[in-house]
Order: sequence, then C-alpha cells, then structure tokens
Amino acid sequence: AVAEEGIPVREIAEVIGAGLDVPVASLSQDEAADHFGWLAMFAGLDMPASSEWTRAHLGWQPTGPGLIADLKRMDYSHAAAA
Repeated sequence: AVAEEGIPVREIAEVIGAGLDVPVASLSQDEAADHFGWLAMFAGLDMPASSEWTRAHLGWQPTGPGLIADLKRMDYSHAAAA
C-alpha cells in the first residue's frame, strides 16, 4: 500500500522506463489495445486508489517511501537482462 493518491499511470511508466532504459510512448486507445491486448482494458480505466479505508479501519499509517520514490530507487538490472 502507498500513502499518496492519484499518481498518473504515465508518471509510473516514465519512472520504470527510465530504470529499464527504455523509451516510454503515449498510445492512442486503439494502439494500446493492439499492444497490450486484453490488459489494455484495465490500463485505460480511471480507478484511483485510496488508502483512506485502510487508515480508518486498520489504523495503518504509511512509514516508507512513496511509490515514485520507491520505483526510482529500485534495482532494475535483473529485469532489464530478462
């Protein structure tokens, strides 16, 4: 779980692309469907996640880095070699 909300998928893709040293491109809806197949349907949904319920009902308080900071500090060397 992460504390922040509303992080655009594009920002997540850009950070991962930089970590893997691969370009990130914006795709039209049709291009995304051709490229990602059935997964494109989920990527195109506007479904922002929230940690509000977890905080209120379970008393969870985030203590680690945010999602983008965590993605930036990841070691992508094993994934890039695959």
